[in-house]
Amino acid sequence: MKAMKRSTLATLINATLFSAVAGTSFSSLAAEEKTAKKSNQLEVIQVTARKRVENAQEVPVAVSALQGDNLDAYSSAGMDIRFLNAKIPSLSIESSFGRSFPRFYVRGLGNTDFDLNASQPVSLVVDEVVQENAILKGFPVFDVERVEVLRGPQGTLFGRNTPAGLVKFDSVKPSQEFDGYGSVSYGSRGAVDTSGAVGGALTDRLSARVSLLWQDKDDYIDNQAPGFEAKDEQGGYTEKAARVQFLYEGDDFTALLNYHTRDLDGSPIAFRANVIKAGTNELVDNYESDVVYQDAASRSTQQVESEGASLKLEWELKNHTITSISAWESAEIYSRADIDGGYGASYTDDMGPGFIPFSSESADGIPDHDQLTQELRLSSNFDGDLNYQVGVFYFDEELTIENYSYDTFSTPDAGVLNGFVRQQQDTTAWAVFGSVDYTFSDDLKVTAGLRYSDDDKDFVADRTLSPIGGGALLVERDVSDDHVSWDLSANYKVNDDVNWYGRVANSFRAPSLQGRILFGDEVTTAESETVTSYETGIKSDVLDGQGRVNATVFYYTMDDQQLTAVGGGANFNRLVNADKTTGYGFELDTQWVLSDEFNATFNLSYNKTEIKDKNLAVAVCAQCTVTDPINGSGLAVLDGNSLPHAPEWISNFTLRYTKELADGNFFASGDISYRSKINMFLYESVEFEGKELIETGLRTGYTWSEGDYEYEVAAFVRNLFDEQQVIGAVDFNNNTGIVNEERYVGAEFKVNFF
Repeated sequence: MKAMKRSTLATLINATLFSAVAGTSFSSLAAEEKTAKKSNQLEVIQVTARKRVENAQEVPVAVSALQGDNLDAYSSAGMDIRFLNAKIPSLSIESSFGRSFPRFYVRGLGNTDFDLNASQPVSLVVDEVVQENAILKGFPVFDVERVEVLRGPQGTLFGRNTPAGLVKFDSVKPSQEFDGYGSVSYGSRGAVDTSGAVGGALTDRLSARVSLLWQDKDDYIDNQAPGFEAKDEQGGYTEKAARVQFLYEGDDFTALLNYHTRDLDGSPIAFRANVIKAGTNELVDNYESDVVYQDAASRSTQQVESEGASLKLEWELKNHTITSISAWESAEIYSRADIDGGYGASYTDDMGPGFIPFSSESADGIPDHDQLTQELRLSSNFDGDLNYQVGVFYFDEELTIENYSYDTFSTPDAGVLNGFVRQQQDTTAWAVFGSVDYTFSDDLKVTAGLRYSDDDKDFVADRTLSPIGGGALLVERDVSDDHVSWDLSANYKVNDDVNWYGRVANSFRAPSLQGRILFGDEVTTAESETVTSYETGIKSDVLDGQGRVNATVFYYTMDDQQLTAVGGGANFNRLVNADKTTGYGFELDTQWVLSDEFNATFNLSYNKTEIKDKNLAVAVCAQCTVTDPINGSGLAVLDGNSLPHAPEWISNFTLRYTKELADGNFFASGDISYRSKINMFLYESVEFEGKELIETGLRTGYTWSEGDYEYEVAAFVRNLFDEQQVIGAVDFNNNTGIVNEERYVGAEFKVNFF
């Protein structure tokens, strides 16, 4: 391993020392003062990071939980799941599809692939069910109790493909207590966001909860391409979702049935031709967020439908708990867009904005998808020093993908189909796993985990129509692999307020296939990637429970990392394996009760990633300024580059003020998130280096109670300073960019009832 830069090493050491000092001297100071226990202490956060309910401060895993007021504030403005971007240490999220197909990155590890068959090293688990396909990952966030982010490999207890970590959502569950809420907000561009839930007892043992969401925003982006002028042609959406749950609670048996569905009808994210000023990474001077120049805008559309059901059965025996989780998920999508983001082309009479080498109007769809999962586990409940859990997991997915190309200039009817590929992939995976906890003393607990996984994929790509004269093509591929994942962790209680933990873990991502042969003839495969991660940290409650300081340092090596060479002068993707990738950094996660009226949080993470493969080169962009090209080859070597969409720094700060006023409470909160610069692709270029991104949000309002009702009125703003910059790009045609959301201002009314 190359030596770390001195400044980086100093930063790591300082972070560790700060954590240790905060965890010991602050606690000692609080103990010495022997102040009375305060009523405004931080609440204990319970997480299920190890598939059982535990105090987050005692779990030997780097885990952050988001809930309550901060979760409500971040998700204001009708945001999709991308609102979590840069809100939690080492977590970033982006998408080139808009409100669907989010791509997650943890500690710099993710996947930029935009094909609907792309696998990701960050797993999403919703209500204990893995959401494998990227379209499933875009389900709206509403009536959610808690979000957990587990950083580092989670390969022994969770699902498939978790070398980077996982994001975990837990919905509010039914209970015997009657409660619910309803909220409606109205904001910029005529956006309406409505959600609500109601739940309670149906009998002494059966309870239910119904949760609903409806979001709507009118098209507001005008098309000003010559000959294609139209008002309000893009930018809108209508999103509907529902979740229905039934919970049966017997003396020693519970059953939870969950059904959920989603329907999205809108327009895809807006692609903007040559929106990046040549030779820089700045937006062009005449950029307008509500204007595009496209010759295929009228045909842009995006529809997503998904539904699923799960049944969790749990038996409490004398010394054991048996848990069974059976689940089915299904998704459909059709998304069509003007990918080149402009009008005309170099072989037409007119084109713009800027130089358009060729037109690109394409679509991707999933007409058929089914995912079945089954998990069965046995957990001990002994009073002694030894406890364990063992289980089996089964995964079956049938996925059909269709790729379309259209001739934008066809006559007499524009947009005639001129290319079609059907991909079919059947995946079967199974695993057996187990973990053992042993308490050596009141202060020291050790956990060891082991998992055997077997993964098999059968794949067929069938091109029946080629847009570039390539003719029909049928390609079949089969890939399979097995792997033994493991982890070993220890938690040591330094004192009543400070826990130290250490963890070493290994996991893998199964082989992947890329069959996007619409514009090329090659089906590529990537071998399994494996990762071994080392981390240690301190979790501490300080200042007599009014502060919480958690800090982690980590280092990992990944062998045969799966990377996607996106674009690079042609509209297709290629899978490659990098010989080795390394990453190291630290994470700081803190919460503070500053007074009876002020609460604050602050988190900070540093992630340094590096690709180590002197022989790995990829194709580069058509018109951008590549900083490390191989002269005359159209390629660039990746050795020494950071991973794409892997910011070195992520930070977030929140401050909330609450004051009793009349018969209620006035509140005001603010948050600032920061993400440092990124490379958008595997190679480095001037135009495709994403600038630092800062987002500021404010929310203020008033809450009051009347009888069994609690009311809240609030005004809020997201992206307060209207920071607009390129956050994603298309490199195969021109310097087409994707720009982040503009400033959003809104007002909300909410009622909780009991």
